[in-house]
Amino acid sequence: MPSPQSLPRTAAILLFLSAAPPAAAKTVIHAGRLIDGRAEAVRTTVTITVDGDRIVSIADGYVAPAPGDTLVDLKAATVMPGLIDMHVHLSSEQSGQAGYAEGFYLNPADVALRATTYTRKTLMAGFTTVRDCGAGDKLNFALRDAVAKGWIAGPRIVAAGAVTTTGGHGDPTNGLATELQEALAPVLPGTANGADGMRAAVRQRYKEGADAIKIAATGGVLSLARSGQAPLFTEEELAAVVATAKDYGMTVIAHAHGSEGMLRAVKAGVHSIEHGTYMTDDIMAAMKERGTYFVPTISAGRFVAEKSKIDGYFPEVVRPKAAAIGPLMQATFARAWKAGVKIAFGTDQGVAPHGDNALEFVYMVEAGMPPMAAIKSATSVNAEALGLDKELGTVESGKIADLVAVPGDPLFDITAMTRVSFVMRSGVVYKR
Repeated sequence: MPSPQSLPRTAAILLFLSAAPPAAAKTVIHAGRLIDGRAEAVRTTVTITVDGDRIVSIADGYVAPAPGDTLVDLKAATVMPGLIDMHVHLSSEQSGQAGYAEGFYLNPADVALRATTYTRKTLMAGFTTVRDCGAGDKLNFALRDAVAKGWIAGPRIVAAGAVTTTGGHGDPTNGLATELQEALAPVLPGTANGADGMRAAVRQRYKEGADAIKIAATGGVLSLARSGQAPLFTEEELAAVVATAKDYGMTVIAHAHGSEGMLRAVKAGVHSIEHGTYMTDDIMAAMKERGTYFVPTISAGRFVAEKSKIDGYFPEVVRPKAAAIGPLMQATFARAWKAGVKIAFGTDQGVAPHGDNALEFVYMVEAGMPPMAAIKSATSVNAEALGLDKELGTVESGKIADLVAVPGDPLFDITAMTRVSFVMRSGVVYKR
């Protein structure tokens, strides 16, 4: 081929333009150990190659990078799929009694800007995907979109829209003076009653952009209402929610502490039970029969139990619920795991501090779950639960390049999961 210098200027330009562009640089990761999210065995001395936002190859040994490629040396670390938390609330963080009054002095823009710090903390902790289970002012939808557009750093977000009953957990007028309850009820969304009301509420959440529906099947710990166990939905209301959500391609997430409301929700066909404090053997059997996931949120239980010991931290209507329910959640998880209920990793961060999500691994292992099973619950199991298993949850060629690493071996020391040293989401390195 003649050199461009020997050709007329126009021909030289055409030759330059027709030449193949240089190959895009890849990221080559040398992993000392690899937990791929699927196999029980750990692979050692592995090279993972990432091109753009995809994993393109996984090879034994340390393959030298091509000229121009970026080498990431993780030979002293364990690499695994990006972690997934099935229950967070990124728009808030528990701060005791002061937090209950925030709505009176913080604007939605203030809350949203503060939430960007929580999204970053979550990502830096190795959680590259989360399911946000509800926020005021549709902020979880806005955060989802802001992360997807690259406006802020954070995990990929699956955002749920909340539905509850009048006076139920999540009714924002609980505990207010009667005059305020009457004034605010018409303008604060999220509550509905009766089967027709539930259908309308689910359709409204879909219209607003929800990816899933989160219901409060029973009372809750932190709401300003007396009972944390009362069933809040009738069977007809639950059937209407589940059927309508299914019509719109959405699953139903059920917050539940009390046994009666929990059993009603499982029989109605909800996708997952969150918290599950007073779960009975009958409920576990029903969940196994229907394939219902259990999201334990032990972190939230541990947090509220500790804070309930502090005078004045919680409002007095909340404190006895926190003291009673919090300590039971880890034991319920232990029974459910032993019984063979499907466990999906979730923390309820926003109760406990954002960024501390990985402590859930420690609590799960304390309760008898093997470390590998705990890690899988936050990777391949959760990807399957979200319907994203073709793209996420395992380290395989062709999948989205969500990768994290921790120093040492988390199967020997599960606390290593709290010391994430490398984070890649969609092929972009956020922590190294």
